[in-house]
Amino acid sequence: MTGLSLLVAAADKPVAADFSDTPLWLTLVKALLLFVYLLVSVLLVIWFERRVIGRMQQRPGPNRNGPFGLLQTLADGMKSMLKEDVRPKGADAFIFTIAPVIFASMAFVAFSIMPLGGMVWMFGHHTPLQLTDLPVAALLVLAVAGVAAYGIVLGGWSAGSTYPLLGGLRATAQLISYEIAMGLALVAVFMYAGSMSTSEIVAAQADLWYIVPACVSFVIYVITMVGETNRLPFDLAEGEGEIVGGYFTEYSGMRFAMFFLGEYINMFTVSALATTLFLGGWQAPPGIAAIGDGMFNTGWWGLLWFTIKLWMFMYFFVWLRGTLPRTRYDQFMRFGWKFLIPVTVAWVIAVAFIRGADAGFFGDGTVALGGLELPVSSLIIVVVLGAIVLGATWIWETKVEQRAKAAEEAAQTPAEVDPWAEGYPVPPLPGQRLVEGRGATAIDTKPATEEEQRG
Repeated sequence: MTGLSLLVAAADKPVAADFSDTPLWLTLVKALLLFVYLLVSVLLVIWFERRVIGRMQQRPGPNRNGPFGLLQTLADGMKSMLKEDVRPKGADAFIFTIAPVIFASMAFVAFSIMPLGGMVWMFGHHTPLQLTDLPVAALLVLAVAGVAAYGIVLGGWSAGSTYPLLGGLRATAQLISYEIAMGLALVAVFMYAGSMSTSEIVAAQADLWYIVPACVSFVIYVITMVGETNRLPFDLAEGEGEIVGGYFTEYSGMRFAMFFLGEYINMFTVSALATTLFLGGWQAPPGIAAIGDGMFNTGWWGLLWFTIKLWMFMYFFVWLRGTLPRTRYDQFMRFGWKFLIPVTVAWVIAVAFIRGADAGFFGDGTVALGGLELPVSSLIIVVVLGAIVLGATWIWETKVEQRAKAAEEAAQTPAEVDPWAEGYPVPPLPGQRLVEGRGATAIDTKPATEEEQRG
């Protein structure tokens, strides 16, 4: 048995959702209700995003179709259905059509394991407000995201155009890179909960939400979920100044709308996973949960708390889009590979030692230190955390020294150079300029020397 398995087994086993009283027809009804819940949420969040960003930028949002412009998103959907469906002549017709379907459908599949509430009565049956659950349900989201990457890369490749192909490759590299950090961020939650089942993780947070003990994982997950959904400031798959519209440059009509729909459903999926793993899922906030012996923490009340938490993350997405500029692609990838992943690995190691100490894996001995009897487990935890902090400090100082050295070398580089100083033309370095009168024209028209003329 591996160390992670031992840590999981050592935790108290939370209660999983009970689907024993859920017939097949009721599962289909819940699937339909979940589909409607997501579609209505997408319609509302697009309207919400336009209105909020409009207020942030001191301009009105949609206000013509329906009261307060609520029907504007529906009108846009109808427009996409009625628009001319254009497909490039050199595109692969089947792959070009199936790619957006794969991308959008995978977003719906990932939401199926999210517990929207506790046990409720529905059509005479006592069933959890959740479509399904698995022993490794939390990993299903990462697996589905990997399949959705096929929709992106196939959409870019099948268009038969250069920019969509480059955009598909860039978006796929971005998704794969940030899935690594996202998956590592979830490991700490698995250790604390003792399970990968979403319903069991929610049940394990009855006393304490994991945003407190796994705060580092929460911050890392929030960063990675913005990168996974291609949202500002990380919407690098569609850099207009570099690759036009990215992998869906050649798409229009309903095919483009499917990509658009999948992106917004992915926002709800990653937000729902953050709610489930870090914010207690459908459980009421601690103060409200204690009212009336938990009367507001049971039944259909869970759907209300889950939706409120979900929309807190959606506002966060909108707020980022309205305030931050787009980052540079190389900086974004460097940040993921050289910062987020190492930090997450170090954090997972620290949590493993903490959970191991709590489970008594290091014994019950004590160490006398300054007249105090300290448990060996606490001393090991302090040593591990201290080593991580010192290692991070050393890496940071090394980076600072390298940047200072590079700046010093750049300062010593002459600002003005003569390309003919060594007898042959030398191009200027970045930040340098040519001596007046010794530019390209002077280089091209420089008379030959006596040796050259004799030769």
